[in-house]
Amino acid sequence: MSAIKRIALAISAALGLFVGGWATITPRGFYEAFPGVLGHWIDLDGPYNEHLIRDVGGLYLALAAASVVVLVLRSAWAPLGAAWTVFGALHLAYHATHLDGFSTADAVGAIVSLAVSLGLGVVLLVPTRRRAEAVTR
Repeated sequence: MSAIKRIALAISAALGLFVGGWATITPRGFYEAFPGVLGHWIDLDGPYNEHLIRDVGGLYLALAAASVVVLVLRSAWAPLGAAWTVFGALHLAYHATHLDGFSTADAVGAIVSLAVSLGLGVVLLVPTRRRAEAVTR
């Protein structure tokens, strides 16, 4: 596994643990204050729903756990990349079309952070050069 993929996995795991942990441990706090120092984005999108916030926390924690397992085992990064990419693309698409109430800075911050998350998934999905060469031989 390339160093770039290991870095993408580590960042993905950290992202999943941060978002998932916060949403799971304090769903109301997550709703009112995410992403923290950058502003607050979740409460701009509708009323509080503890079930939804806890489900989001569980989703992020599941992706983080899978990222950690792939980091340790150094295998199965493509299916994990597919999961992060599908989630990231759908998440970005939703938020890119639902920016009402966001300041310009918050809208840019939300879209950039979601694009980075999607990009991490794509990095994991793309075959390494060595594997791509082996397949063509």
